[in-house]
Amino acid sequence: MSNENNADGAGDGGNKKQQKNEKPPQEPQPHPVKDQLPGVQYCINSPPPWPEAFILAFQHYILTLGMTVLIPSMIVPQMGGGDAEKAKVIQSLLFVSGLSTFLQSLFGTRLPTVVVGSYSYIIPTMSIVQASRYSSLTDPYDRFTQTIRAIQGALIISACFQMVMGFLGFWRNVVRFLSPLSVVPYATFAGLGLYHLGFPMLANCVEVGLPALIVMVFISQYLNRYIKTKKPVCDRFAVLFSIAIAWLFAQLLTSSTAYDHKPEITQKSCRTDRAGLMSAAPWVYFPYPFQWGSPTFNSGEAFAMIAASFVSLFESTGAFYAAARYGSATPVPPSVISRGTGWVGVASLLNAMFGSVTGSTVSVENAGLLALTRVGSRRVIQISAGFMIIFSVFGKFGAFFASIPLPIIAALYCVFFGYVSSAGLGFLQFCNLNSFRTKFVLGFSFFLGISVPQYFIEYYQLKHHDARWFTDFMTVIFSSHTTVAALVAFILDITLSREDDKASNDSGLKWWEKFSMYTTDVRSNEFYALPCRLNELFPAL
Repeated sequence: MSNENNADGAGDGGNKKQQKNEKPPQEPQPHPVKDQLPGVQYCINSPPPWPEAFILAFQHYILTLGMTVLIPSMIVPQMGGGDAEKAKVIQSLLFVSGLSTFLQSLFGTRLPTVVVGSYSYIIPTMSIVQASRYSSLTDPYDRFTQTIRAIQGALIISACFQMVMGFLGFWRNVVRFLSPLSVVPYATFAGLGLYHLGFPMLANCVEVGLPALIVMVFISQYLNRYIKTKKPVCDRFAVLFSIAIAWLFAQLLTSSTAYDHKPEITQKSCRTDRAGLMSAAPWVYFPYPFQWGSPTFNSGEAFAMIAASFVSLFESTGAFYAAARYGSATPVPPSVISRGTGWVGVASLLNAMFGSVTGSTVSVENAGLLALTRVGSRRVIQISAGFMIIFSVFGKFGAFFASIPLPIIAALYCVFFGYVSSAGLGFLQFCNLNSFRTKFVLGFSFFLGISVPQYFIEYYQLKHHDARWFTDFMTVIFSSHTTVAALVAFILDITLSREDDKASNDSGLKWWEKFSMYTTDVRSNEFYALPCRLNELFPAL
């Protein structure tokens, strides 16, 4: 009996020792905060091998063709221009985009960003096109030249406004008040705000656009599960694979007479032979300033165009933050953002001089491509700028790639705009999401960023016709999702989140302070310093 008790006691002691030796199960820990995005294979200063860099740069070039072709295709026919004029405007816009991208990568933010034509300038530009003083002109070419000269004049004034805001530091003083909480709408709506260029444009030819979207998602996200390679190939070059497959499919549909009896608008969207660029583009064409004549100026039109450049400030700032994130850089200092927006103003001035019918902004879709490829190299973007300049001069070759049906490009937009939106949401890791103040600022700014532009797009222009320049000014600003959401978040943040230390911590401002000045973070020189010791002549503040 006693032996059994002893045995039981020994067993209990052994169990207790075993329980003491066993470690209690660890609870899941939240993911750590990262001020630089991990997982990027080539960051800003680490270029990939030259062959890979050229292929990646060509992808960026192809992606810029969407906005470069879309905007002139919308505006030039209504100005009275034909395919020849449209081809020249596209070549001029592409040439300026290449030149501006190279300047931005050297002297602007130095981020891997591409500068393209801005969709925000459509409303004031169309207002000039539809002005009554040009309705009496019967010769289409005369009407085209008169209209484009008026657009040039308005763009010159708006570009000067943007350069003053950037180079004189006014925009730096605004951006310095941002916190991670107010940065979220900037970057998020830089992508979400362009939703109308995604599936709605894809649906213009759903039988081509939808397969392109499915192929793009499958190649970039799923194919690497079935095909094992030493280097990432499927996701890194998914744009080229997807475009080649979808373009070939569209060519088969065109050759099989599937669209012969379809409406004209369907044929323009779906057919591969209706762009009119291959026949109209010259073999060699050098864009030059004021090729359509000297610009003309109108105060009301310039005022409305300034509103578009104001919107471009917000959109470019959001794209800068997204590109810095996907280039594995630290958050962009305010002085660098101001410098970059100043060079975007220079790009708009060049667009005005070359007659490109729109101003400039930072490409959102190319910032999204950085995330897909995980290559944020500055060298890749500089090579893509070279592609833009070369193919703008040698028109026939550029026209071949510019003839890609826009629904295929829209399918890519659905992926890349989403990537940029998620970059904005990534800044929430620095905020306290358990704070009701944070939830209010986010929810209210997001809702108004969607709701207010919807009203101005649908109703405002229909009700106000007296002072058209003022109507255009209001519509341009308040129909921009990025501008409305960013303004609401900015005002709420500086009035609600600066009361005490707890509120500042909730908005992430305490963590953000080290990035509010160029000199307070030692990594700023690594990513944003100007070349050739120009920082000594133009110090960032």
